Amino acid sequence: MTEFELKTEYIELIKLLKLLRLVESGGMAKTVVEDGLVLLNGETEYRKRAKLRKGDVIEFEDETVEIK
Repeated sequence: MTEFELKTEYIELIKLLKLLRLVESGGMAKTVVEDGLVLLNGETEYRKRAKLRKGDVIEFEDETVEIK
């Protein structure tokens, strides 16, 4: 599990995927979210700009990221 320290109120889902290099590009980030490949707190997340806050957990492929 990876921990991501949030320094602002929130971060958008696609920005986090790009920042952590879980995807190669912004276009790829949008595609994996639209295709239902990302879980937010155990539920499939289809909103590309979902606001992630402290305590949220993201799962994508073999990666799990906890927002701290």
